[in-house]
Order: sequence, then structure tokens, then C-alpha cells
Amino acid sequence: MATEPTRVQRTGLTEAMATGVRLPAMLRAMRPLQWTKNALVFAAVLFAHKIFEPEPLLRSSAAALIFCAVSSGIYLINDVRDAEQDRLHPRKRYRPIAVGELAPRTAALTAGTLLACGLLGALAIGLEFAGVIAGYIALMIAYSYGLKRVVILDVFAIAAGFVARAAGGAVAIDVPVSPWLYVCTGLGALFIGFGKRRNELVTLEGMAGQHRANLDAYSLPLLDQIIAIVSAAMIISYSLYTFDAPSVPQNHALMLTIPFVLYAIFRYLFLVYQKQLGGSPEVLLVTDRPLLLCISGWGVASLLIVYLS
Repeated sequence: MATEPTRVQRTGLTEAMATGVRLPAMLRAMRPLQWTKNALVFAAVLFAHKIFEPEPLLRSSAAALIFCAVSSGIYLINDVRDAEQDRLHPRKRYRPIAVGELAPRTAALTAGTLLACGLLGALAIGLEFAGVIAGYIALMIAYSYGLKRVVILDVFAIAAGFVARAAGGAVAIDVPVSPWLYVCTGLGALFIGFGKRRNELVTLEGMAGQHRANLDAYSLPLLDQIIAIVSAAMIISYSLYTFDAPSVPQNHALMLTIPFVLYAIFRYLFLVYQKQLGGSPEVLLVTDRPLLLCISGWGVASLLIVYLS
């Protein structure tokens, strides 16, 4: 089936350039832009008031690097398994394995090496952290080999991976983290995940089911309802977190960051619904200036409030 010259092709090329098209094929296949997700590991050290202490910061950095390694290993496994389906996708067809730049066997061997090194590195940090990494790897492999084809549970599995990052950051430095952080993280991941499914449904149109088996089970009205519910729940949860969590300032100053979260959510909804974007959230994070400035502003404001209040 022919595609129009199109927003689809332009989006695919934009993603390819944003993810570093000039980089070696193996590095591109490891999806370095996706490593931005692992910044969640630092949430624990930030809100535990330890970000300026060398040892906790070093352990958190090591934990983030380990998540980068194992997540890249999972991406390689996923791309080897889904190469045929990726060739039907306007953006994913540019991935090195799908386009033939990287041999599947080489990718699989590299994936095994990354997962093994990640587990060994996690053991060096601690047994409990290694358990989190092992659970994350098991979950993501289950996602690649089955859960991604189960409607709704596919996005829940992705969200659980984000929660594992937040939990891993806490375990790595041996501090408790407010359950509100896990709730907000999970809801945020669901929000992005269902937005991504909506973008796939709009972009692929009649070919959606050929690329991902469960996309035919979704519909735009269903996804719109889910996104509305999740975004509302996320706003409420974050607002409660800013004044109810034991780790935040008792003067409730963290509530001043709520406008940043509101703008980020509304901006992302604007990009999904008005610009037909959302298929690659990691690309939007570095290419959409208002969203990037908002997230940066939230980070700076949170840091100042937590440490100066």
C-alpha cells in the first residue's frame, strides 16, 4: 500500500535524525534517546535530600547506567523479534535491524552481553537492587514475547517498567520512597503509553493490526476516554503528593510545582491531538522546546524547594 508524502514519512525521518542517524548502527539500535527514561532513578536521591552527597549520587548514577544497559539489551531483543512488523511502520522501519544495517545475530549477542553485564553490575550495588533489575528484565522479556499483544496490559507492562526505575533508585541508595512517587510515576507512564497507542492507531490507519496485533482491539474513542481518565488521575495524585508525602517540605512549597506539571500534561495533549505526535515521546522531549523548558523548570524548582525550604 502506498503512503502519501506525507506527514508519516516526514515524521519517520525526523525521528531518525533526532535519534542520531549519523551514529553507528549498533548504537542507534540501542536507542540512546530512550535512556532519558532512566532519569527516574534519580528521583529517590533528590527527594531523600542526598543529591549533594557523593556516595548516594555515585550509586544512583551507577544504577541509571545499569538501567541504560539492560533497557538497550531489551530494545535489541525486541527489534530482532519484530523486524518484519517494524518494516510496516513509518518510523520504525528506519531502525537498523529492520532496514538491514545490523545483523540480527550480532544484535542478539550484544543484547545478551548487555543483560549479563547489567546483572553483574546490579549485584555489585546490592542484592536487592539486582532483584529489581532481574524483575525488570523478566517483565520486559515477557512484554516482548507476549504482553505487548494483550490489549491494555501492554501499556500496564510498560508503566511497571517505569515504576521499577523509581524503585531501583530507592533501593540502590537504601532509602524509603513515598508510595505517591510510585503512583505518579505509574500514571505518568500510562498517560504517555496510551498516547503512543493513539498515535500508532492514527498514523498506521488500516495497517495498524499488521504492525501490532492488539492495535485492532483499540479504538480512538476508547483511547481518548482512557487518556482523559489517566491524565485527571495523574494531576490529582501529583497534587496530593506535593503536600502529603513525608519526604516533601512541610510548608507545602512543593505545590508551587503543580503548574509545571499541568502545563506539561496539557502541552503533551496538544502535541498528541493537534500535531498528531506522541509516537516517540523521547524525541518530543528533546525537540519540543516548550515541553523541554517546562520539564527543566520543574526540575530546577523542585531542587530549590526541596533543599532550601
